[in-house]
Amino acid sequence: MAEYSALEQLAQVVIRGLAAGNAVELDGLGSFLPDAVNGFRFEPRRLPQVFVAYVKEDAEHAERICDALEAAGFSTWMDVRKLLPGQNWPRAIEAAIETSDFFVACYSGNSVSKKGGFQAEIRYALDCARQIPLDEIFIVPVRLNRCPMPRSIQRELQYVDLFPDWSRGMRRLVTMMRLAIARQRADVKMCGDAFSET
Repeated sequence: MAEYSALEQLAQVVIRGLAAGNAVELDGLGSFLPDAVNGFRFEPRRLPQVFVAYVKEDAEHAERICDALEAAGFSTWMDVRKLLPGQNWPRAIEAAIETSDFFVACYSGNSVSKKGGFQAEIRYALDCARQIPLDEIFIVPVRLNRCPMPRSIQRELQYVDLFPDWSRGMRRLVTMMRLAIARQRADVKMCGDAFSET
């Protein structure tokens, strides 16, 4: 019964937003958009989603990463941009990590030894990564400045430096993500083609 109530509440939020002429985005799924002919239309998420993990002291850098990724054709998830007032933020963050194509972890002198949400997000992303094929890229560590990388990350994952040349680092990041998405789509198409032949 509680599950039905939650779905009913979600439907009411969508209806109110559409009635006000606003688009209503459901993270990881897509958006309901007002439509003059049919009342509304649903557009599924098509852009690859990138979760950006950071500490509060590095919020300006995280915003800059989000802006650059969005300009390059990615959808980004950053807590201050996506969390709604009153939303259960730990569950919303976990759901966003689970539905993202990439998890960008922003390391800096501020974040490497700070306890809290950033470390919890990385641990959750590592758990999610265990369910992804080994040759697919999910967690992408970036360094915002010269800082030591945790041994567990450095031992298994290549990181990207966004300093001293921010543009070069972002080009590497975007190129890697585009190649990974293209490879995933090619693999899916190849599997679909093989399935249709049987």
